[in-house]
Amino acid sequence: MNFLDGHLYPENQQPLIITAAPYAPGWIPSDFPEDIPVTMEEQIQKAVDCYEAGATVLHLHVREDDGKGSKRLSKFNELIAGVRERVPEMIIQVGGSISFAPEGPDGQAKWLSDDTRHMLAELTPVPDQVTVTVNTTQMNVTEHAGEDDFRGVSRGFPHLHKTYKDMIVPSNPSFVEEHIRRLSEKGIQSAFQVYNINSFETIERMIRRGVYKGPLVMNWVAISGGMDQANIYNLANMLRAVPDNAIVTVESSVLNVLPINMIGMALGLHVRCGIEDVLWNQTRTGKMSTVEQIRQLVRIAGEFGRPIATAQQAREIKQIGVFYETADETLARNGFAPNRKGANQGFLRKPMDAVA
Repeated sequence: MNFLDGHLYPENQQPLIITAAPYAPGWIPSDFPEDIPVTMEEQIQKAVDCYEAGATVLHLHVREDDGKGSKRLSKFNELIAGVRERVPEMIIQVGGSISFAPEGPDGQAKWLSDDTRHMLAELTPVPDQVTVTVNTTQMNVTEHAGEDDFRGVSRGFPHLHKTYKDMIVPSNPSFVEEHIRRLSEKGIQSAFQVYNINSFETIERMIRRGVYKGPLVMNWVAISGGMDQANIYNLANMLRAVPDNAIVTVESSVLNVLPINMIGMALGLHVRCGIEDVLWNQTRTGKMSTVEQIRQLVRIAGEFGRPIATAQQAREIKQIGVFYETADETLARNGFAPNRKGANQGFLRKPMDAVA
């Protein structure tokens, strides 16, 4: 991305899109019973509460009545339908891992098979987005956390701590390419989860080869443990490679969530919050609900002078439902340099005939 004079001024930035992640598949209900919704009505109401607080994107996972993460697509259909009825404008983003909540007598956290994950393209009602991870990687969500982050909650239990420490995101090339194809055929936007510069470069190559033909909408996921550490150098390195028309949301975990969101907010990027990412306030003197986190970001955005996106503005910014015909069009629309012709080295800047 190119940052010109005045890029920090709110009048030169898009309205702020807040993504809410309130369903917390990596926690169990007793970790925060006041805020983790369990019944279907509670889960639907949580979406309403987040929307009314200022979030226009809902990162969606589902629980069964016993509080465990649901693996049943029928439960996802039920929740999506309920949210569509109550807050039809809200962008529904289904978490592509489906759910990795602990289950079974050993309390292991697992992803589902590739075949089951592909079924996300068959959800009814159709969601607006499904998150797509690129490149298999370690997802050690305990690595940059401290003991105080997990004290008194389930991730501090020895057997669960080990499970989450050893967790891996399976995302091999054949799965990703087929998944993108199925989602695109159903009009579902791939919301790319970018863990480091390597995963971004793979996405760019897929675009250049025509695997993905649509707006580049992505989350920079700075949670360490195989993914980027939450620091300004990693974010800046990523943004130097990202084309100007990409839509970037910053995401982190534990007490890094708020500072990373403030950096992203200042830069004109978009933000994500919720108890899926952090349970505690910044002093760890108490837990902070998803709605409280959203309201905090709305207040801070107001102090920056940056307006909160309406649902319609968020849909327009993310270009929900938009797809392109060719790789060349996708590159141009997103602001990438075009594919090189013949033996030349490519372009640092777009040639005039591409701009016309």
